[in-house]
Amino acid sequence: MGGMELEKGMKLIDENGRRIDGRRPDELRPIKIEAGVLKRAEGSAYVEWGNNKVLAAVYGPREAHPRHNQKAERAIVQCRYNMAPFSVTDRKRPGPDRRSNEISKVIAEAFSNVIFLEQFPRTAVGVYIEVLQADAGTRCAGITAGSVALADAGIPMKDLVVAVASGKVGGVVCLDLNKEEDNFGEADVPMGVAPRTGDLVLLQMDGHLTAAEFDQAMKYSMNAANQIYELQRDALRRRYAVSLEDLKVEMQREAPPPAEEEPKYDVYYDAQPGVQE
Repeated sequence: MGGMELEKGMKLIDENGRRIDGRRPDELRPIKIEAGVLKRAEGSAYVEWGNNKVLAAVYGPREAHPRHNQKAERAIVQCRYNMAPFSVTDRKRPGPDRRSNEISKVIAEAFSNVIFLEQFPRTAVGVYIEVLQADAGTRCAGITAGSVALADAGIPMKDLVVAVASGKVGGVVCLDLNKEEDNFGEADVPMGVAPRTGDLVLLQMDGHLTAAEFDQAMKYSMNAANQIYELQRDALRRRYAVSLEDLKVEMQREAPPPAEEEPKYDVYYDAQPGVQE
């Protein structure tokens, strides 16, 4: 973790236990999630997580290509994680690199553990994650966005996947590291979990933690995962609430106009002249 120099006099953890951006050790960065942001994709989502901005799109299930990748008994998950050249301060070289290939692989494996792949033999589910702006934790933001996009596409899953990272900064275990903390901290532990079952579908580690520090990091991440899970569910609720309203409006437009009722007339009988009633 590094390659940069910390500005002189800058402390990652101050004397009050506050981090460089003012957060407490167990505090998440602000998170915003929107579902159904792309019309051309079968499912999509957009996540703002601190200064990260990530877009995810899902296509499929479709026939897997090339055909030698097909599995006779189940579908496969194909993932492409990509950082845009303008997503970082120093322009990134376009196209896949070793890091993006590795992250694409672990994300595909994470989703393979929750999708009911056996329902779609010989097909592929494509998950495309584009990092538009990066500020540490992009794989976690990408998994969180991709999971919402899969649900938006109607892909049957055991549960949504939530990803979040904890680590160690200035000797203190902290949740959800930002760029400076990731660059100059001592450890980073990204984790992906299916909150309903508690199954871990991703666990990586960069750096060193003691057993007690690792337990604390996992406790922070698990608690945060439950918070993010509710944000994912809320994004999907808003998405389908809008869809239902649009459907109602469309049905009202297509409904035939109500039949006009025949006018009703009041009938009056005039007595004949000279005839007593």
